[in-house]
Amino acid sequence: MSREIKLALVYRDMWQSSGKYVPRVDQLLEVADPIIEMGCFDRVETNGGGFEQINLLFGENPNISVREWTTPFNKVGIQTQMLERGLNGIRMSPVPKDVRRLLFQVKKKQGTDISRTFDGLNNPQNVEHSIQYANEAGMISQGALSLTYSPVHTVEYYIDLANKYVDVGAQEICIKDMAGIGRPVSIGKIIKGIRANHPNIIIQYHGHSTPGFSLASSLEAARNGADIIDVGMEPLSWGTGHADLLAVHAMLKDAGFTLKDINMDAYMEVRSLTQKFIDDFLGYYINPKNRYMNSLLIGPGLPGGMMGSLMADLQKNLKSVNKWLTKNDKPQITQDEMLIKLFKEVEFIWPKLGYPPLVTPYSQYVKNLALINVMQVIKGKERWSLIDENTWGMILGKSGKLPGKLASEIVLLAGERGKEFTNERPSDLYPDELDVYRKKMNEKGWEFGQDDEELMEYAMHPQQYEDFKSGKAKRNFEEDLAKRKAEKISQGGAIELPESIEVDVNGAKYVVTLGSSLKGNSPSEQSHTTNTNTAGDYVVAPLEGTFYFTKDNNEKPKAIGDVINKGEVIAYVESMKVINAITSEYSGKIVEILVQNGDEIEEDSQLFKIS
Repeated sequence: MSREIKLALVYRDMWQSSGKYVPRVDQLLEVADPIIEMGCFDRVETNGGGFEQINLLFGENPNISVREWTTPFNKVGIQTQMLERGLNGIRMSPVPKDVRRLLFQVKKKQGTDISRTFDGLNNPQNVEHSIQYANEAGMISQGALSLTYSPVHTVEYYIDLANKYVDVGAQEICIKDMAGIGRPVSIGKIIKGIRANHPNIIIQYHGHSTPGFSLASSLEAARNGADIIDVGMEPLSWGTGHADLLAVHAMLKDAGFTLKDINMDAYMEVRSLTQKFIDDFLGYYINPKNRYMNSLLIGPGLPGGMMGSLMADLQKNLKSVNKWLTKNDKPQITQDEMLIKLFKEVEFIWPKLGYPPLVTPYSQYVKNLALINVMQVIKGKERWSLIDENTWGMILGKSGKLPGKLASEIVLLAGERGKEFTNERPSDLYPDELDVYRKKMNEKGWEFGQDDEELMEYAMHPQQYEDFKSGKAKRNFEEDLAKRKAEKISQGGAIELPESIEVDVNGAKYVVTLGSSLKGNSPSEQSHTTNTNTAGDYVVAPLEGTFYFTKDNNEKPKAIGDVINKGEVIAYVESMKVINAITSEYSGKIVEILVQNGDEIEEDSQLFKIS
């Protein structure tokens, strides 16, 4: 009898590999029964990763969404799985241990069966607590190997890593080929080696399609002992997403494996509903270039899951670069020229940063630093002149040991900037915080929620949760969506080219703006004009993004009257999902603050007046 291969539908990742948002809870419930009726899935990826942060951003309670979305699958015995980022939980930055433990307790009670835990550095120390907490909560703990291709990431490296994950309690292993750049034969060898060491363990293969290896990799994975293959489906398969269900199913059946049949009537309903959600609002946030495979990504190795944000970031920063070029009587550059510069820069800096696997959040760190370097060099500044706080944390060892060796120029730069390296266990660097958020919620009169799920959400996503509770997030989303719809209707209105992309919706092409949400008459908008009062110096934004006075609860925000020194960090800007410190070029007293916490700011916006 031929061996059975099971399939998992990565419905969450399908969306987040294509664009910014995921369907609303009512849409998820509409598509759940047809997914079940397809009859071919043993698992469905329902939540995790950026799912809940995205819910908050468009004004939806993620806890309600997860509970209702997992229920139909729980009832029929289809396992639900979530993606979890180890030290970073379900956000982009490190999470205290008490918050991480509560996360798993909540997710199990909300109906999530399996936790796929990965660490961007493949550090067993960072996944150990997550595996422990998942097991304690009664979940199936799946340790994921973040696959990449470099001189230090060998077949033997990954086989040994799987052993370490099993040693700390992982019940299953996932081969997480997040960029799709794992070479198919090597993937087969890795799985064969893991299977030889652990004959009875479940092995699941997850591969993105971006550079074109995914079908061959899925076949090699199955031939060498994988039990489950992750798949996407039209209209969100291929491109930066995943190999398509129909292609994988037909290929594996032809190879002699047994698979469950597909109910094609239900398949067509799921396909139709997914397109309906795209037409409703999700398509306004999907870059059409993410619907294509791109073998250029074999070189830089960037993951498909971040290509949506990459293209949006590229559009915004291209505008800034071209504005500077025009101002300095230099020719503008195109998006494609900027993209190739970015890819080349990623290839150049990645080895110098110690070969961190290009997966969340380190793919974001490396991409952001490469993009900033490109912009700085174009503007005649030095490479490495602006490194964000999150990337410094990675460099200094705050997320664990890097796989490779840092370049001497990076070590020297750290010394020049007074940065200190650490060998401490990463989780020990982030003290418990639940009591801090309990106190805040009590002061605000907020309910902790069923099973403390609202407490967990607030501690996991503080700023996004506050914006959700105040209604700011929903207002911003609705304003932004209205703006995009108006531009679609205008079809050829006066839109600045660097801010726009062409989107194909049901065969019709529209111009869609990738700008930030409307800002109204906020202080930050007023500060975008040059202040002609020369009685004082102005600290300006180093790049566009969201302005914050502090980055955590332990910092005291700067205020009028504070005396500061040149080079001192006085605020932060969140840009491209990472935190950048804003330092003062001047010494003196703060006499005016021109922005408010949470304002959207542009590059060179005036923030503080120093006298």
